[in-house]
Amino acid sequence: MSPAPAYDVVVAGGGPAGCAAALTLVQAGRTVLLADAGTGPPKAGEALVSMGRLLLADLGVAEPVLGSGHLPCHGNLSAWGSPELHAVDFLHDPYGHGWHLDRPLFDRRLRAAARAAGAEVAEHTAVRSPSRQSDGTWRLALRDRAGGAGGAGERTVRCRWVVDATGRGAAIAVRSGARRRTADQLTALHLTLDPAPQTPTDGRSLVESDQDGWWYTALLPSRHRLVAYFTDPDLPVAAARGAERFRQRLLATRHISRRARPHGFTTLRPPRRAPAHSAHLDRVHGDGWTAAGDAAAAFDPLSSQGILTALYTGLSAGQAVDARLHGDRAALTDYAAKVTTARTAYQHGHRAVHAQETRWTDRPFWARRQRNLHHNPHS
Repeated sequence: MSPAPAYDVVVAGGGPAGCAAALTLVQAGRTVLLADAGTGPPKAGEALVSMGRLLLADLGVAEPVLGSGHLPCHGNLSAWGSPELHAVDFLHDPYGHGWHLDRPLFDRRLRAAARAAGAEVAEHTAVRSPSRQSDGTWRLALRDRAGGAGGAGERTVRCRWVVDATGRGAAIAVRSGARRRTADQLTALHLTLDPAPQTPTDGRSLVESDQDGWWYTALLPSRHRLVAYFTDPDLPVAAARGAERFRQRLLATRHISRRARPHGFTTLRPPRRAPAHSAHLDRVHGDGWTAAGDAAAAFDPLSSQGILTALYTGLSAGQAVDARLHGDRAALTDYAAKVTTARTAYQHGHRAVHAQETRWTDRPFWARRQRNLHHNPHS
């Protein structure tokens, strides 16, 4: 029997964090397999803040990834802490404008860049049954979701290190003994509205709070409009998942409804549900593995830092793993400190924003956030 192929690193997860790690490692001369399971519903409506261009430039992929197909975002609007709209524009941002991403296109281009740089990219392939061997290597089963289990649909590989970029589930890290810490239970109810008959000209995102959570809307590059409502899953409003109940609540908003109405509600579907809670691992590295992106630390979408953090932790994890394979035993500790610093900065910002909304402190959603302002400030 021929031995399984060997790589320096297998990266599990083909999103921004996994691609950033793979790019960093292949550029350092490592042999890398990037396995993208491609599971879950397609992502839509995600934004990249202007600083993301710097990280993509550091990876050498800014132009091919951002060159076309995304919609510039020149500012944000919010009705938060007050019914009035407040605007923050990016006119004087030293890094320029942000982007409303065509997320599937963004991820495909990142994987294409990793492939062009020298990584082996396995599409629709999940990493299964990670097993640490006595010689310090990993033995992994790669399952082709198109091919099914067994036969040509599954193969075994070996590697020296694994990067877990599998998202909030952190499948490999948790299997290796890490524990997931969740700060809340925030859930998104979201749907995509059809393009408006006349193309809207305002590409800014909009956030509007209400008594049981908060709304977000943004125009997508396809000219569809994303509308999302964020609340806690145990509240009655979260149980009302039907299209008509969602429509009624949407139309009751002061600002979101004005942007949604031109898109019509003739084909309104029930909203989809997706996790949006803050979470992190109690440790982001272990024996032969390192976590990056949402697997390491997942942030509330209100921060607009998710993709930026994924790119940053992916790049930093790639650098740390390369250094560790060179024998630098402090590299992973330094990486963990970077993740902690990013998470602490997020927590401070998150608390500051929620402290600004004091209109509904008697309602469960906001009462919980107010309690969190005074408890476990460094958890």
